[in-house]
Amino acid sequence: MGAKAQAAKTQATVRAFASRRSHVIYRSLQREIVLGMLAPRSALLELELANRFEVSQGTVREALLLLQEEGLVHRMAHRGTVIADCRAEDAEELIRLRHDIECRGVRRAMARRGGALAEDLRRHLGAMQAAAAAGDEYLLSVHDRAFHTGLFEQADLPPVQPMLARCLIHAHRFKILHPEQQRDLLETANRHQGIIEAVAAGDAEAAVSALSHHITTIVDFGPSVIGGAA
Repeated sequence: MGAKAQAAKTQATVRAFASRRSHVIYRSLQREIVLGMLAPRSALLELELANRFEVSQGTVREALLLLQEEGLVHRMAHRGTVIADCRAEDAEELIRLRHDIECRGVRRAMARRGGALAEDLRRHLGAMQAAAAAGDEYLLSVHDRAFHTGLFEQADLPPVQPMLARCLIHAHRFKILHPEQQRDLLETANRHQGIIEAVAAGDAEAAVSALSHHITTIVDFGPSVIGGAA
């Protein structure tokens, strides 16, 4: 291998390692934001994060850009990075959006794969139950989101998937940061059982109904924010 080729290979390896490191940092910061360990509206300084994780500021910047895509931080020119607020009005609008996306999506998903979807959903439920038994609220939220994104993925609407992912993480963050909205972790996991049963039976309308109820009761805003429509 020539010197130029070797140099190019080395640079590619370095970039790949930095990318992996940025993803680890992104996951770590996401966890801290969702659990409230990093408070809403607080500032994140790239240099401090670089020192904390022992990486370059460029690697930190990559992680912050991923968080920005999820709406968990706001990056402002010449003003740094601030953790997003966690307001009820934001959560309510995202739940409305999530409801429309998922309830339409489950019909498409079942039309494409039918009851075969249920096996994948059961695996996600098992992972949620294990996280609940371990008392790991963040890991439960990770598997909970995987349940819903995995179901929607079968609807074959790739441009919509990032929108759903944002809705999911903000709903979970709101619930976690507002103690009055929390419920037993195992109960949270088992709330998905009705969705699985409807999908396994191949009953799309029952699946829509179960999913609609699940989404509108994830947090309590008083009267249903959807008005009972599915």
